[in-house]
Amino acid sequence: MSGRARLTVCAAAASIMAACSLLPLATPTGWILQAAFLVALQSTVGALARRVPLPRPLTVLAQALVTLLILTLMFVSKKAVGGVLPGPKAFAGLGRLLSDGLRDVSQFAIPAPVTPGIRLLLVGGVLVIALAVDALAVTYGSAAPAGLPLLALYSVAAGLAGGGSRWLWFLIAAGGYLLLLLAEGRDRLSRWGRVFGGGPPSTGWTGGSGIRAEGSAMAPVRTGRRIGAMALGIALIAPAVLPSLGNGLLDAAAGGSGPGINVGSNSVNPVVALQNNLKQAENREVLTYRTNAPSTSDMYLRIVALDQFDGTQWRAAEHPLSDIPDVFPAPAGLGPDIKATEIITSVAADGDYAQSWLPLPYPAEKLQVGGHWRFDKEGRTVIGDRNQNTRGVKYKVTSLQVQPTAAQLAEAPEPASAFKEEYTRVPDSLPEVVSRTAAQVTRGAANPYEQAVALQRYFHSGNFLYSTQVKSGTGVDAISRFLKDKQGFCIHFAFTMAAMARTLHIPARVAVGFAPGNGPRSDGTVSVGLKDAHAWPELYFEGIGWTRFEPTPFRGTAPNYTVDQPPATGGGPSVPDHGKSAAPSAGASASASCSVKDKALGDCTPLGQDTGSGPTGSGISLARLAGIALPVLLVLGVPLLPLLWRRRERSRRLGGGRGQEEGARTLTAWRELVDTAWDYGILPDESETPRRATARLVRDGGLDEAAAQAAGRVAAAVEQVLYAHRPRPVTGLAADVRQVRDGLHRAAGRRGRLRAVVLPRSAARVIWRLSEQWSATTQRWTAAVRPVTDAIRRPSRHAS
Repeated sequence: MSGRARLTVCAAAASIMAACSLLPLATPTGWILQAAFLVALQSTVGALARRVPLPRPLTVLAQALVTLLILTLMFVSKKAVGGVLPGPKAFAGLGRLLSDGLRDVSQFAIPAPVTPGIRLLLVGGVLVIALAVDALAVTYGSAAPAGLPLLALYSVAAGLAGGGSRWLWFLIAAGGYLLLLLAEGRDRLSRWGRVFGGGPPSTGWTGGSGIRAEGSAMAPVRTGRRIGAMALGIALIAPAVLPSLGNGLLDAAAGGSGPGINVGSNSVNPVVALQNNLKQAENREVLTYRTNAPSTSDMYLRIVALDQFDGTQWRAAEHPLSDIPDVFPAPAGLGPDIKATEIITSVAADGDYAQSWLPLPYPAEKLQVGGHWRFDKEGRTVIGDRNQNTRGVKYKVTSLQVQPTAAQLAEAPEPASAFKEEYTRVPDSLPEVVSRTAAQVTRGAANPYEQAVALQRYFHSGNFLYSTQVKSGTGVDAISRFLKDKQGFCIHFAFTMAAMARTLHIPARVAVGFAPGNGPRSDGTVSVGLKDAHAWPELYFEGIGWTRFEPTPFRGTAPNYTVDQPPATGGGPSVPDHGKSAAPSAGASASASCSVKDKALGDCTPLGQDTGSGPTGSGISLARLAGIALPVLLVLGVPLLPLLWRRRERSRRLGGGRGQEEGARTLTAWRELVDTAWDYGILPDESETPRRATARLVRDGGLDEAAAQAAGRVAAAVEQVLYAHRPRPVTGLAADVRQVRDGLHRAAGRRGRLRAVVLPRSAARVIWRLSEQWSATTQRWTAAVRPVTDAIRRPSRHAS
């Protein structure tokens, strides 16, 4: 392996080794294999460009373009032209993915799930760093500054991840950088030999290397060591002196944390995680529990309550935390005349389920759990402290199963004004359609309870479609879009109902956690999986407290106090209990024969009703045909460009040269002969005489006697033009060149023939020509603007 090739490999390896420091930030870690493959591809493009050779800026540009094509193909191929070439839609798609990734980064904590946006940030970031390292270390031949992007990559990862394990990643990244410095030193020594001074030469020589064992030959190695030691020292100090970046990817724990909370390295924003959990192909078990409750239909395991809405998201307010009390305080608002049954539940979390909130039935009264946990009295949630999480935790909780009647809810008095003001606050940016729809849906309701039931009934009416493919979001735009499109999953139903309830002056918040799960099984346990992740609204009624409602159709169970109540408007359907086998009544948007499963999947188009999808003809439009044909032509045509250019150039050179002098035609034929030999692997050497170049061509090309004689005639004609006082006219040179080409073709192997025809080496002259034109253009521009710049820089004669 040559020194330059070794340096290219080491640059790619150093980038990947530094990228390993990002592994603790996201899981699963398969993205690093994709990044490694793409970095290798990027480095290969750089190596080929340098071999041509391309000018250094064009080499970097070629790598950048290939990187863009790779990212387009990998992330937004459906929006690219022909699935490969980036167009306006592809750039817009990449922009949206980057925005999604930055949003996910701000909402997830470590280790974050590898969403498409985060994957683009990780893989794209590694490719950018690798491009910078390759450009500095290989293209521009300066490996020491290449440590800066590597240092930036490691410092970001170290600042985010924290923990003692970062020493391992530091050693890996440092090893990659030192390997790069060593490769550069060896490359310089192999190319230049003794170019450094510093000390008397030694009399001893290494075996056959031609380099002294001591003295000046070791100067590059010593220099590399000093630079490496300095850079690694900075890498050690930088994470320690820079401000801490927190435990989250951007220090954003889910919904915010209260004073003194250490949310831990494994917490994630439950709102963001909901859709990811629901879209998992496998419903992996995360919790199991046993309970003495007569029915598990109301066993919702609540994680956190989100009670502040700023227009962009719902989040948990920051409350003071305390140690877990022996007995929890009485639930806010719960009166003594409300029926409440005490139940005991034992919960076991899976070893792979790790997040900072402890799932609890609401309202919990007592908790027995080991580890470091803190209690939020206002939200009645339990939060991990000092990196405590739910991984493998087993705990026992005593809770109340509150069973108010419809009459008690209907007769609930007004809550305190301050309390009501806090939990009915909505942002000014909330669209008017939310309050207008809430007023229309609840027209005729006599009290807040009937309004709440009417809202729940509205979402169960059959006009809404449950779908996890809808873009997640809890802000005003997501709520407005949901009311318009009527498609979403539990996040959309829960947050929209809570916002609508607040516009009706009903205190509301959103709980996030798990639906009751599946069971009991034969051993008495109930299994809770990822797909049981759920969100539901809690509305406050004085004397009862925070009360669960279930607006999401086909998910969970509608509480008994909301079922079979008379509709406020007199004509709407009753709310089904989705915990039982009752199917919802058909709305205007579905046929009577549509099953519950088909409704959930959105496959219920009434017979004879137009779906509004427009014509469905099978013809292909001209625009689409052109969109398909263009990339196909590009894919097929671009690789053929060297072949086509070479055929055209050969035809021009050997076509008779009309208008050219005899000497010019001879030299043109010679240039074609030299390029033909180059195509078959015989490199041109401008320092050789025609006779000597021909002898090398005959020897290295394995030409037969006829082809060798033809090459000799061409060389003799060139010597006549170059050296004779009056060159004699020579005919048949074009035929001689073609005969030499046929001889080279016969002597070459199959691979050499294919290479000479499809990828002729002499096509590099096109690149050289473009480079020369670019240099000439830049020189002309520089000469044109130099008087202006000199005038600007020249100090005024009157300056004091």
